[in-house]
Amino acid sequence: MIDLLTYQGDSASLPAKLTAILSRQSGVSAEVEATVRDILRQVAERGDEALVEYTAQFDGVSLSPSGLRVPAKVLANAREAMDASLVEALEEAAANIRRFHERQRRDSHYVEEADGVVLGKKITALRRVGICVPGAQAPLISTLLMAAVPAQVAGVSVICVVTPPQQNGLPHPDLLGTAHLLGLDELYAIGGAQAVAALAYGTATIEAVDKIVGPGSQFTVEAKRQVYGRVGIEMIPGPSEIVVLADAAANPVYIAADLLSQAEHGTGFEAAVCITPCEKLAVALCSEVEKQLVQLPRPERARPALERFGAVVVVPDLGVGVELINRIAPEHVELLVAEPWETLEGIRNAGAVFLGVASTEPVGDYFAGTNHVLPTNGAARFASSLGLDDFVKSTSVIRYTPERLNKVGDKIMRIARAEGLEAHARAVQVRLDNPG
Repeated sequence: MIDLLTYQGDSASLPAKLTAILSRQSGVSAEVEATVRDILRQVAERGDEALVEYTAQFDGVSLSPSGLRVPAKVLANAREAMDASLVEALEEAAANIRRFHERQRRDSHYVEEADGVVLGKKITALRRVGICVPGAQAPLISTLLMAAVPAQVAGVSVICVVTPPQQNGLPHPDLLGTAHLLGLDELYAIGGAQAVAALAYGTATIEAVDKIVGPGSQFTVEAKRQVYGRVGIEMIPGPSEIVVLADAAANPVYIAADLLSQAEHGTGFEAAVCITPCEKLAVALCSEVEKQLVQLPRPERARPALERFGAVVVVPDLGVGVELINRIAPEHVELLVAEPWETLEGIRNAGAVFLGVASTEPVGDYFAGTNHVLPTNGAARFASSLGLDDFVKSTSVIRYTPERLNKVGDKIMRIARAEGLEAHARAVQVRLDNPG
């Protein structure tokens, strides 16, 4: 199941399973790609009619176009019916997320130079954003928090949510109640590629958005990839990943629980890896993972991922372990070592880093306030977590003066003509020849 591997820090010693972990990717089959392309085309051409057909086909639910949007009263009733302890936890989690993301605000700024030239950036919130919230296997209410709260902090004018319906024609009641708790009133009972299509192209019922955020099935993710350019997306999310760097003093019970917390997502492609210089810990951990796995209510959800991308890797020292983390570039990294802050300095590629025994990954998933929408499949080499920058855009602002143009106009024209763009040069020349 979860394999015990040895890695010396060079390519020659790279075990086959570690090679598979390093080369994992989120690509989809040609069949999925073609299916999604057809769904997008059908929704773009036939709108609500196609949405209704796909909801019946994929979700087994018959809805009319007028039934796609969940009524405000249903949202309010769902909020009233929620367990009080869950509401309390969600309200505190939302406050934590809001407080953390408020620190990311960027204001418009302009700099006036001595001769009156002004250069700057105008920061503008997106007008309309769509959030995809998975709900088929589990109601991911935390995803709704992580996407909606930063969008609200950024000042997005309209936030709409798409999430698949249950057999009663409505999404999971906890998702509905959470939407109401956040003050969201535009929620549609659709999921999958057809929901992405509706957000991207618009229908008679659903107005198109400027950007789509949120995870989903391989069909949802592929749909986001295909509509990118018509609308914005935040990233191409893949299966969850965790890498734990542990020294000899780390507790294998904690590590096993953390590895399983990601493997249980259930796609079978999650990566769950522990890296340690302590062989004794590694051996104990392999046994502990198996012990805890069979105690889970649904062990079958986690086992395929452990068999495919689960590993305990013994390395010569923590330094080699840090370099291996940077090669993997995982979504989540836990540092269960004596000096986590010192070790953090060497971590270049990670979506989120958790320091110390109390900082288990679910703390970030649900409550701390940092965002759990993170880069996967090695994208942490170049990408960041979801944040306020995903919900705003910046516009360059330039005010030149005649004095500055007279001073530098020849240089501008020289560059333009070097590129063979004479009209660009002449746009400057006419001003120099005919100052107004």
